[in-house]
Amino acid sequence: MDDWDTVTKIGSKTRGGSSQKETVVRGKSALNAAQRSGAIVGTEKKFATGNIANKPGTEGQRLTKVDRSDDIIPVQKVNPEIGAAIRNRRSQEGPHKMTQAELAKKVNAQANDIKTLESGQAIKNQALLNKVARVLKISPKTGLPIEEGKK
Repeated sequence: MDDWDTVTKIGSKTRGGSSQKETVVRGKSALNAAQRSGAIVGTEKKFATGNIANKPGTEGQRLTKVDRSDDIIPVQKVNPEIGAAIRNRRSQEGPHKMTQAELAKKVNAQANDIKTLESGQAIKNQALLNKVARVLKISPKTGLPIEEGKK
């Protein structure tokens, strides 16, 4: 019989054949029982994370990049232009005029966090920056005021 006369059946619905159905065993006791019965046992260790949604996606990539590099990578800081825009908007006359402590209370942060954010020395915290921008009605990326009618 040559290669053209043989038929290969693929899929879970195929009948016949002497091979046993492949099963997944969880637990050491079931694995030991399968080994004692004389079945052919193959083990694979699966490496998977439980819930990827709870973990930041880019932080691990950035840390891997840091691990592979020999030089020291500086920590990302807030752009000083955005800090100045926050300070200017907060000190302007109008509905957004408030102290650092008042702004900190509105965004549920420490007054010192607002101070370092305005000085440009703060480590980039996008969540805090978004909250401050929402209260002051400015863009978190550019620091420009957002008009009431547009988003």
